[in-house]
Formats: sequence, structure tokens, C-alpha cells
Amino acid sequence: MLRNDALDEWDRNSMLHPSTHWAQHSRGESATRIMAGGEGVYVEDRDGNRMLDGFAGLYCVNVGYGRQQIAEAISEQARKLAYFHAYAGHSTEASVTLAQMVIDRAPPGMSKIYFGMGGSDANETNVKLVWAMNNILGRPEKKKIIARWRGYHGSGLITGSLTGLQLFHKTFDLPLPGFLHTEAPYFYRREDRSMDEEAFTAHLIAELEALIEREGADTIAAFWAEPILGTGGIVPPPKGYWEGVQKVLKKHDILLVVDEVVTGFGRMGTMFGSEYYGIKPDLMTIAKGLTSAYAPLSGSILSEGVAKVLEEGTDRNGPMGHGWTYSAHPIGAAAGVANLKLVDELGLVANAAKVGPYLVEQMRAALGDHRHVGEVRGDGMLCAVELVEDRDDAVFFDPAKKKGPQVIAAMAEKGVIARAMPQSDSLGFAPPLCLTRDEADKIVAATKAAVEQVLG
Repeated sequence: MLRNDALDEWDRNSMLHPSTHWAQHSRGESATRIMAGGEGVYVEDRDGNRMLDGFAGLYCVNVGYGRQQIAEAISEQARKLAYFHAYAGHSTEASVTLAQMVIDRAPPGMSKIYFGMGGSDANETNVKLVWAMNNILGRPEKKKIIARWRGYHGSGLITGSLTGLQLFHKTFDLPLPGFLHTEAPYFYRREDRSMDEEAFTAHLIAELEALIEREGADTIAAFWAEPILGTGGIVPPPKGYWEGVQKVLKKHDILLVVDEVVTGFGRMGTMFGSEYYGIKPDLMTIAKGLTSAYAPLSGSILSEGVAKVLEEGTDRNGPMGHGWTYSAHPIGAAAGVANLKLVDELGLVANAAKVGPYLVEQMRAALGDHRHVGEVRGDGMLCAVELVEDRDDAVFFDPAKKKGPQVIAAMAEKGVIARAMPQSDSLGFAPPLCLTRDEADKIVAATKAAVEQVLG
């Protein structure tokens, strides 16, 4: 469709896009797609192309597109009170209601929530609170943080340091001092191919113990991790991993911060990934599914023990010197309230528990034996297909060949959106939680056709 406007040109001339090759985009060497609408699991661009969004935006549109209940809640809140801050004890009806709704759904022992705007700022808040806690406890040397290679926790200076992906480190002088990384729980890419899953888990726990011993447990404040590796490849942990990690952390008095930005609010077929994997967090990070991305909002959830120490600290030191202008923004909070009501009313957690495994099973049936597919994996409503040069010897493609992005582009031509995951030729899937089996079949069919088109 030809259009008598300059939006495409304005986009290239005026906008810088996240995780984009800026020079190529400015020169017109990469595609521009301007999105215009959506309903359910489908989105439509301004040229009328309708596509099944197999990645829910960025893992975030949990309830699906076009939910008028959320739009109306946002509109009503904007007319009533578009903004007021949360400083010095101020609240709005929407923010208080949402806080209680989140705590009611959180794992046992979680106590209070601090609202931000996005997952990155929520993780930064949690870093600051961990550091503050150790200062209050008279342990100023206990500040280092262990994260994992391939983990993703944001792209700021602090959160980019937590992240364990090269793309978010190079050119930015990251990670900053005091941020450590241990081996990713990525069984398929284990260095020693002779290890079975049990041996690999034992190896990961031993590596974590060795890192703590080298650095000194009295210098390490927290361990930061997603329940399942997300952007690092959509990789479920090996059997026994979380049980072993938690034993090590408890032994060394190291806090566990669970990044539930991707896994929160139904993605795993449970309300949180912590529930799915048997994790007991000291702090949690939430965002994305909190509002299904209908408005920006995030949260830092504190356990009873952490909240108690921080409250005692303010008795000694005065108000906590931390805040964002848009913390607990009433429009975001109103979206969150309406969103969580929809999650319950539509039975989306239960649907994810049924349709998510079906998607993985059907993908495995369609592509599990393909000569260029090394692994089909997933948990809950998360799935990944890892492409390889040689499946028998686990030989990976040269990243410069960009096989994953080529397959994703071929899928887009077939009307399905998926994501090429960084640092591997893995195809990622995280559809809205309202996905049906028929829609899952469409994703699988497009993936199979695209893999065969690109790789034979």
C-alpha cells in the first residue's frame, strides 16, 4: 500500500531504536515496520499485514492485544487523576490496590513492593536495597553480586553489569567492578559433552562454590538469576539446579534475588517462576506481565526479612534516599489492576500450563529430528529451537552466517513473529498466554517451513 506520508523517512532520520544496527537503519538497509493495531495474539502493521505475535512483544503482552478493559481503566484513571507522586507516603487508589494484589499473588514470605517503571530500574532498585541492607547490618564489605553468564537483567550501567551477554558489555566498559558471573546452566552447550544432566548440575554448583571461595563469602551480597534463562536462549535449568544453588547461598548467607520480569504473572503456567521451580527468593524483580505492557510499570518485591532490616535502617538513618518521579504511577497502576483481573477472569495461568507444553511438544515433533536442529526446549509458555551446523557432533553455526535471523525473517514472511536470541542461533517463542492450540499449530507450521526454506 502506497502512503502519502513521510513516517518511514522520519523514523530513519529521527529515531534511534534499541538493539539495532543504527548505521544500517539510517541508511535504509534494514526493514522498518510501523505497527498499527492488534487483537488477541495478532498484530497488524500500517500496511495491513496481519501477523501472529509468537513473542508477545518482548515476552510482555501476556493477556494479548486489544483488551478494552485495560484501555478503559487507563482512560478512566487519566481523566480522574493522571499523575501524583508516591514520595513521602503519598498514594493513589490504583497503586495501593495493585500493591495488595501483587503481594496476595507473590510467593510465601514476600512482604512489600516498591514500584518503578521497567525491569531495568527495578533491578537497580534491588541492587541499591541489597547494598543498603548490608550497610544497615554493619557489613559494608559485603557488596559484590554474582549473576550468570547469559543472564539478562537490563541494559543500564548497573543492570548491564548484571547481564551476562556480550552485546550489553562491549563498547560500554561493562561489567563494573564488583559484579561477578558464574557459568550459565545451559546443558546443551556444556563444554564437557560426556557429562549427563546430574553431573552438569554438580559441576555448576561446584563452580559457584569455587567462585564464592575465591572472592570470600563475606564480600558477596547476593546472587541474581532468572528462574529460566530468558534472552540468553530460553534455557530451562538442569534437574536439581535450583535446589543446589539455594543450599550454597544459605550456607554462605548470600541473598537470592529472583528476576521474574519474564516469568511473572503466568508465563510458566504458575503465577511466578519461583513457584514453578521451587525457589524461595529474598527479593524479586517484576515488570512486563504486571501490566501486560499496556503501560510501563515494574516492581521490586521484598521478603519480610529484607523489609524489616530496611525499615529499621530508616529509624536510624532517616528516609530512604531513593525514588523515581514515576514510581507507582497511577496510570500504570490502573493498567496493572485491570490486567491482573483479566489474568484471573480468563484463566490465563491455567491456559499457559496447558498450551505452553503443547507448543513445545508439537515443535519437538515437527523439528526435533531435523539435521540442523540441535535441541527443542522449553517450560511453561516458553519455547526455543536451537539451530546447529551438525546435530550429531553439536557443531554450531558461525554467528556471522546469521542463520537464526534468516529463519526469523522467513517466518515473518509467513505471518509469524518469533525472535532470534543473541549469542546463539536459537529461535525464541513466548506468545501471549491466551494462545490456543490452533494458534500454536500455526507457529509450529511456520517455524518448520522457515527452517526447511533456509536450511533445507
